[in-house]
Amino acid sequence: MLYTQLNSLIVILLFGTLVMLSFIHFANPLKVNRKGNRWFAFFLLLYASFWLEEIAIFIGVGELNVIVSKMVRTLQIFTPPSLYLSIVFYTHPEFKWHKKQWVHLIIPALYFVLLIEYGIFVWSIVVMLFQSLLYIILSYRKIKQHQHKILIYSSNTQGIELKWLEYIVIQIIILFILILAHNIFISSTDLNLFMNAIQLITGFIIAYFSWQQKEIFPVSRAHKDDLTFVNTEEAEEKEKRKLLQDEELEALKEKLQHLMNDSSPFLDSDLNLLKLAELMNISPHQLSYVINAGFGENFYQFVNRFRVERAKELLLDKEENRTVLAVAFDAGFNSKTVFNTTFKKMTQLTPSEFKKQRS
Repeated sequence: MLYTQLNSLIVILLFGTLVMLSFIHFANPLKVNRKGNRWFAFFLLLYASFWLEEIAIFIGVGELNVIVSKMVRTLQIFTPPSLYLSIVFYTHPEFKWHKKQWVHLIIPALYFVLLIEYGIFVWSIVVMLFQSLLYIILSYRKIKQHQHKILIYSSNTQGIELKWLEYIVIQIIILFILILAHNIFISSTDLNLFMNAIQLITGFIIAYFSWQQKEIFPVSRAHKDDLTFVNTEEAEEKEKRKLLQDEELEALKEKLQHLMNDSSPFLDSDLNLLKLAELMNISPHQLSYVINAGFGENFYQFVNRFRVERAKELLLDKEENRTVLAVAFDAGFNSKTVFNTTFKKMTQLTPSEFKKQRS
């Protein structure tokens, strides 16, 4: 009895949480990553529908009409693709729908035929299970590609590398698969209390990070074309192509070195490829090539190398005697955690160890 009541309470809280989160992401009060948040809102609403039949029973409506039930289950097949599309728009806000994207409708069409035309419920769930496995791979791959490519564009990836979404994707999809398996092999109505509790915790995690989001590509309309090459699959290849003659590359390399030494643009914690390209009066594509071919680094490594060198100077400044946090901010980092991680990666020592060793 207690088990049933507790499970019912968790299901009600879970359904309400997902629906409310869907509304929050659609309203997007922070006005960031608009297209990605809209698709994520659609995903959350579809995800909540998996508990709709239970909610209908709890509130006294009873079991859903057969036609309504089939309509809901038909829409549920779009849950994994909507999650994937949200990630696509988070990582590529200017993404355009192409003809080849219609391939995403093949599995829903098969599901629709099995469920509506033939009423084969078990096989329709198997199709959804297969689709979930497929889209978890696509979603995870897309996030990892983004985390790699964002290093070409930004000197500070904290809050824009979609780490939170990576963890949530893995957690949601794994539990989603477990629930489908539970429905097939155990019961079609009674869901496991533990699974629902984890879902509810996941909902709270989503809520927390929803209010921590940053605009991944905060660029003006004039710069959107300049950013296109970062958002393409060929970004890394384009960096390797010979865009400049050797003489021009050396000249720009020297100019960039002087700019970094004399003007210290790296002290801007939000410095990105577009901002630095404007200072250099060249295109972002050319700047990326200069950094990659001329210095053998990506943008993130290049800028943070200067920050670490400035941090070393500040750590050894006995007159100021700054705290590690003060050094981090004064060197252009926007958090102590990122500073410690980056500093150790480049020097094999933490800032405190470096200061103690040199003292």
